Amino acid sequence: MEISVELTLTPLQDDFEPPIIDFIKALRNSGFAIKETPLSTQIYGEFSSVMSLVTSATEKAFEKTTHIVLNMKVVKSNRSEYEPFF
Repeated sequence: MEISVELTLTPLQDDFEPPIIDFIKALRNSGFAIKETPLSTQIYGEFSSVMSLVTSATEKAFEKTTHIVLNMKVVKSNRSEYEPFF
């Protein structure tokens, strides 16, 4: 089953950029289709593989940062080809 996952990592500290950069680099190196925006990163692919990557990258980010939040949305379909029609 194909899914689309939108992730927003929010370190709750003054120096918030390094954990976000490390998280995005881990996602980029995965080989999955990825889209980045200023507010989130989207990953597209097969359910178990994508969720395994998200779990692994999240665990590493949480281990490195004392106070951190991850917001995640999961859609049951691959929306990587979506183009607005308006």
